[in-house]
This record gives sequence, C-alpha cells and structure tokens, in this order.
Amino acid sequence: MAAQALALLREVARLEAPLEELRALHSVLQAVPLNELRQQAAELRLGPLFSLLNENHREKTTLCVSILERLLQAMEPVHVARNLRVDLQRGLIHPDDSVKILTLSQIGRIVENSDAVTEILSNAELLKQIVYCIGGENLSVAKALIIEISSVSPESLNYCTTSGLVTQLLRELTGEDVLVRATCIEMVTSLAYTHHGRQYLAQEGVIDQISNIIVGADSDPFSSFYLPGFVKFFGNLAVMDSPQQICERYPIFVEKVFEMIESQDPTMIGVAVDTVGILGSNVEGKQVLQKTGTRFERLLMRIGHQSKNAPVELKIRCLDAISSLLYLPPEQQTDDLLRMTESWFSSLSRDPLELFRGISSQPFPELHCAALKVFTAIANQPWAQKLMFNSPGFVEYVVDRSVEHDKASKDAKYELVKALANSKTIAEIFGNPNYLRLRTYLSEGPYYVKPVSTTAVEGAE
Repeated sequence: MAAQALALLREVARLEAPLEELRALHSVLQAVPLNELRQQAAELRLGPLFSLLNENHREKTTLCVSILERLLQAMEPVHVARNLRVDLQRGLIHPDDSVKILTLSQIGRIVENSDAVTEILSNAELLKQIVYCIGGENLSVAKALIIEISSVSPESLNYCTTSGLVTQLLRELTGEDVLVRATCIEMVTSLAYTHHGRQYLAQEGVIDQISNIIVGADSDPFSSFYLPGFVKFFGNLAVMDSPQQICERYPIFVEKVFEMIESQDPTMIGVAVDTVGILGSNVEGKQVLQKTGTRFERLLMRIGHQSKNAPVELKIRCLDAISSLLYLPPEQQTDDLLRMTESWFSSLSRDPLELFRGISSQPFPELHCAALKVFTAIANQPWAQKLMFNSPGFVEYVVDRSVEHDKASKDAKYELVKALANSKTIAEIFGNPNYLRLRTYLSEGPYYVKPVSTTAVEGAE
C-alpha cells in the first residue's frame, strides 16, 4: 500500500492538473498504517503538494491539506523544521484557513520537540517571521502557539512580546469578553509554568490584574465562565513559586477557594478541590492551609462529605486532593506535621478509615484506585498504621488479592502494600507475622495468582 501511495505521489508531481491522482492518493492513504509511511519518510517529496495549494482550486486545496496532514505525521518534527521551512512560511500567509491551521499544527509539533525547536530558535529571522505571520491571525490555535513559543526561552518570549502578540493576549485576558477571557487564562497559565514567563507576568502587573478581577468577580454575573481558570492560575503559581508568598500577597485567592468549596456548583467545587490538592502537595502549602485554622477543618469536612456523596467524577477529584494533602515524605515527618495530618484525617468524617474502605468497595475501578491512593498516602505515618491495625479486618483486606480484578486496581493495591512494607515502623506496629505477610505479597508482585492444587481422582477418566 505504501508503494502505491509513493507511485501516486510521483504521478502528482509529474502532471499539470492531477485532480484524479490526488483523489486516488487521498483514498489510498486512509488505508496505509502510519508506521509503514514512517518507513518510507525519506522517499516522500511534498514540494509538489505544497505548490498545488497556491492554485486557488477548492477541491485540490482540500485534498492537498488532508494528504499533507497524513504524510507530515509520518515525518519527524526535526525533518519538517529543516526541510520544509519555506513551505511552512508560505502556509502561514495562505488565504485559506485550513492551510494555516495545517501549518500551525506542524509548527506546534516543532515547538514541542526539543531537537526541532532549536532549528527555529537558532534562526532569528525565521522565528520573527513565524511570530509576525501568526500575529495576523485571530485563530485560537495561533494564540496557543504563541504561548508555546514564548515558553521555550527568554529570547523567544522577547520576540513574541516585541511583536505585540503577548500584549494583545493579555489585553484580552482583562477585556470585557468573558469567554475569550476564559480561553486566555489557560494560555497565560501555560506561560506561568516557566520561570521567565512568571517573571514577565509579574513585571507587567498581570498577576495583580488577575487578583483584582477575582476581587470584582462577586459583582459579575458572568464570573462563573472565567473564575475557575483564574483560581487554577493562582494554584499553579503558588506551587511553582512559594505557596506562603502567593497566599500572603493575594489573600483573595485563598478566600475564593474556601468560598468555592461551599458552592452548590459542581464545576466550582471541583476546581476548588483540585486547587487545595495542588496547594497542599508540599509542606509549605500544607502549613499555609493549617494557618487558616477552623476554616480549613470545615473545608476538610466538606471534602470528606463530597467524597462520599458527590457524582463519581467529583468523588475521584476529592480523593486525589485528600491523598495530596495527607502525604508526608519520611524525611519531613516531624512530630508537628504528623499531628497535623492526623488531625486533618480525623476532620474528614466521623470514621474516615471506614469511609474510604466503603468507597473502595464500590464497583468503579477509578474510585477503588483513588480510595487505595488515600491509604497509600498515609501508609508510612505511624498514627495511620495504628488506626489500620486496630480496625477489624483491615490488615486482611490489604493482603487479600481476591478484591482486585483489573490491572489498575492490582497496581494500586501493590503500591499500598509497598508503602506499608517499606515503612520503618510497620513491623513494630503491625507485628512480625503481619509484616511478613506484607513482605511476601511484595515479593510475589502485583499480579500473583495462588496455584490451585489439583488432586487426582481414581477413575476420573
């Protein structure tokens, strides 16, 4: 099939008006597996297809775009960056949007590939041209690409800011259109993942502006469109910089998270729960949350309630946040922090251990795994080991292989056993016989099946 496609590609290159050949090539390519095309990548001559895009013939353009999409997938981004630069530059200024989108998606592949992106970044003229070409577009693909290019290095951010593109995006972020605002905050959050991106946003006063918009959100009936994204932005910012500094400088962020948890809107609750999980994923963030005192205890009660009563998807997000909040690496287990995680655990419900065991017995593998993750998060903390040991049937539940039926659940159970078995305090708290059962489980691996003994019966034939 790949040979037939190559033969048709040569025909297309040879003929003046190869419409029939394009149709045939288009249908043949649908049947050729991508790995076969990849093996022939060196033979693919795409120049003629790019030339046909300039003929202003609608069907030819549609066919060429579809064929190029398939063939370019078979090429390494480095090859595209080195050998098809001129074609990509032309594609950026093509009058047809489908050609622009094809070109932008290829530039996206290049930007995401660490080897290929240097081909663009080492060519200042080409980078500028790409940035200015994209600048003429109002396609959301183009905006996302600008952020990707800006994120690569301080130099690439500089090109994008001097072209006015990033500034335009930031204007839209604080503009009146709430739907555009919601899209822009996602892109700005991507930029904030890099150190130079965060520096730029701080210098330009963007972080302060986002904070001010959150302050004014109460009086905006349309704030539910963009508020989740704005809160996520601060959650990510806090973890990448310093939770304490961000929460002290922008108290409205923490305030809004507490408000959203109390909301009746599952979208708002979900974002607030995710944000608390992100914020509490390191010790500094945990201490920031602990300082809010009884408010945080109430928030934990609310998350515990939701993990039992919410729809499945929100339950899983609650359980993931609980795992993140309660986990303490062994080297950070001071008496104070252990007391803190123990009190947080007990704030979740009247009997949290039973709550999570109950959730783990529900017939949803994702829920089962998320509940096991909560046990795994606390498995290396002595207070939790004592609770588990003193809970009737819990140790049996941990080493019982008949509970889990799918691979993900078996893996999650194995992680729990591993966390318990590798803890320094487990033998003392669980006792040696139980410790040996855990070690045996660990050495047998996650998918061990006990052999069934077969006894020969006389005359069974």
